Amino acid sequence: MSAIVEQVEAKFSSAVVEKVLDEKKLVKVVVSPENLRQVALYLRDTMGFDHVKAVTGVDLSRLLKKENKIEVIYHLGSYTREGLTAEVALSTKVDKSNPHMPTLTDIWPSCEYHEREVYEMFGVVFEGHPDLRRLLLPEYWMDIPPMLKEYEPAGR
Repeated sequence: MSAIVEQVEAKFSSAVVEKVLDEKKLVKVVVSPENLRQVALYLRDTMGFDHVKAVTGVDLSRLLKKENKIEVIYHLGSYTREGLTAEVALSTKVDKSNPHMPTLTDIWPSCEYHEREVYEMFGVVFEGHPDLRRLLLPEYWMDIPPMLKEYEPAGR
């Protein structure tokens, strides 16, 4: 599993912001938003990650580092690669005040609905997404995205 991180670092050394490596649980590479598409194409075309299992968002504003960012994590999968013992994730962090980043739906079509959910729940705008509209919340929703730390449900 460490070979995945080493290959990405060798190819995109300036793009890798941080990495998390636990051979039995998780391999995560955090890249800058402007390099996300290049790294995603490399992981798909060279390393055989042919689909996205999930896309998740995390509001980092009240965690230990207190970054004013939203982290978007793509959990990758492969139907052809054997021997994957850990979850492989590609991640980027966008500024919370202007959360815009490129979509990866043209690279991995399986992330279309997942990106819509992150858009709706965290307010991240995926530029170039083919159908970026509400998925779960009602169309009349006027409050801030409900997964942001600032959101307070009515009556609390």
